[in-house]
Amino acid sequence: MARPPSWFTGAIAHKPTTRSVEVDGCAVNYLTWGDPNLPCLLLLHGGAAHAHWWSFIAPQFTQRYFVIAPDLSGHGDSGRRDNYTMEQWADEVMAVAADARAPGRPIVVGHSMGGHVAIAIAARFGHDLAGAIIVDAPVRAPDPESEEGERGRMFKNPKTYPDLETALDHFHLMPPQPCENDFIVDHIGRHSLKETIDGWTWKFDPRVFARERYQTNNYLERATCRLALMHGQLSDLVTPEVQDHMEKLTGRNAPMVEIPQAYHHIPLDQPLALIAAIRAILADWDHSIDKKRLRDLTT
Repeated sequence: MARPPSWFTGAIAHKPTTRSVEVDGCAVNYLTWGDPNLPCLLLLHGGAAHAHWWSFIAPQFTQRYFVIAPDLSGHGDSGRRDNYTMEQWADEVMAVAADARAPGRPIVVGHSMGGHVAIAIAARFGHDLAGAIIVDAPVRAPDPESEEGERGRMFKNPKTYPDLETALDHFHLMPPQPCENDFIVDHIGRHSLKETIDGWTWKFDPRVFARERYQTNNYLERATCRLALMHGQLSDLVTPEVQDHMEKLTGRNAPMVEIPQAYHHIPLDQPLALIAAIRAILADWDHSIDKKRLRDLTT
């Protein structure tokens, strides 16, 4: 495994504060970094993932933002439910922001399934947001993790392993793709596992993938906050056809930003490029007028 670069080791040395809030009878775990008096940046993970997918990225924003990354129910160290919906996860994210007493209107960044949650939040709670950044979350097709859950053995029947290292040997990205940053894969893999009396197994609830396929076309079209769309240059999911469809749904009022040399899992492939792209969007929003909000206030 390659030796981690100093930016990565410095980031994960910046330990988050761990908190929890009960939302509709389920404990939702979340991590925070930085000064809680600063504007809030909410980071949402994908399916079968967890908040620590952002733990090497979140500290890069703490100079200007109070950063929060929740474990959506059925993921990470949060509790489990009998069933899961996009709307329930959206409610959880807003409850986490309220519990953390985040000032003002937060900005939401969501990757993959988390991007779909962010789209739902932008439609249902858009007036309470300063913006939403959607990262490689195709709208016309189900998110890749759900698709794998419907047809795959990996997510529906998680196995138990005798020790942590054996379990890590079986940790794979889904959808499959190369990733040169094996130190990041190792980091998120270690946070994806828990020890039980029978051995080591994955933290996510397999029932997450038993839900009906969802479509967020209507939600994307109804978003009432500023949006930015991002995709990996090498992603097989946000194809040119999907990009065009998403741009049409947003009225071509949201920038579509391509992250060079990135597959679907952009936070792992090109974390520094993703950080730079998000910073650029945030800097622009900080110095420009939210035309959607201004129009709503004057009509």
